[in-house]
Amino acid sequence: MKKKILLIGPGLIGHKHAKIIFENEELQLDAIVTPNIDKYKELGEKYSAGIYSDLEIALNERDFDGVVVSSPNQFHFEQAKVCIEHGIPTLLEKPLTSKINEAKYLVELAEEKSVPFLVGDHRLYNSLLYTAKKFIMSNQFGDIVSFDGSAQFYKPAHYFKEGPWRSKRGGGPILINLIHEIGIMRVLCGDISRVSAFSSNKVRGFEVEDTVAVNIEFLNGALGTFMLSDTAASNKSWEMTTGENPAYPSYTEDMSYHIAGTKASLDFPNMKVRMYENPSKASWWKSFTDGRLTKEYGDPLRIQINHFSKVIQGLEEPISTARNGYMNMLVIEAIQRSIKEEKFIDLFT
Repeated sequence: MKKKILLIGPGLIGHKHAKIIFENEELQLDAIVTPNIDKYKELGEKYSAGIYSDLEIALNERDFDGVVVSSPNQFHFEQAKVCIEHGIPTLLEKPLTSKINEAKYLVELAEEKSVPFLVGDHRLYNSLLYTAKKFIMSNQFGDIVSFDGSAQFYKPAHYFKEGPWRSKRGGGPILINLIHEIGIMRVLCGDISRVSAFSSNKVRGFEVEDTVAVNIEFLNGALGTFMLSDTAASNKSWEMTTGENPAYPSYTEDMSYHIAGTKASLDFPNMKVRMYENPSKASWWKSFTDGRLTKEYGDPLRIQINHFSKVIQGLEEPISTARNGYMNMLVIEAIQRSIKEEKFIDLFT
């Protein structure tokens, strides 16, 4: 029998979740919760899903095996809290919440009640990530030295008109976009120990940032930089260089990350590798041997929902745990504090 799924928030990412859930042989999109029933009535009819304006009413009238929360950030805490208290396995889109104390509460509540709780971080299901990680951890790569990353793109005006919350406190590219990048950096380079950052909103003039520069120190001693902007005419972003989402233009021969070690370096996600033929004689006067790691593709959102289905059935443990999402939020909070206080912020002191 198919597992019944409740979708909360059928917006931009929610539409994608609805389609993937509907097409999954193990799942059934049973109901949708949205404050705007009229706007999404056709979506409910399309997938034969009930539609509700109130979460508690939906939970009282139907039994669900799992819930996907993809509503705006400011609703994450209350909605996820209710679902956890009902004991329903929950997939919550990142970030956990816009407040660190609320995120911690959700993590502890889920652990206390032993409710499977995943953070919707679809990039963690991209096979390229683990191919890169394996190489970075290898003797061929040596000790990691540096990370140079970019997420620069241009969000059109209608993006903010369709979701006005994105231009307000709790929105903005730090919480919406950078939190993904933090998760990737922690996978590839290890935990982050210290950050410094500054931001600007001079282009859009919103109360949230549109451009951010971040300096990073990792626990293993490696250093990093990251450039973030949602108002840049640039293709230097995960979306445009991985080619994982056909909605974006594809520049798969380009890169958004450069990771350097003592014996080799890796461009990601084009997976180009440069290394010295004889590392013991490494020198900037010597040429590199060029190569490329194997590239395998799959739809991360589909892989994530497939994984969630297995978690619901008790067949797999969560890959993107709530506690991992909380650690990403601690880094985000440190970046926001650094911007506000204009100083370095240590995460482990």
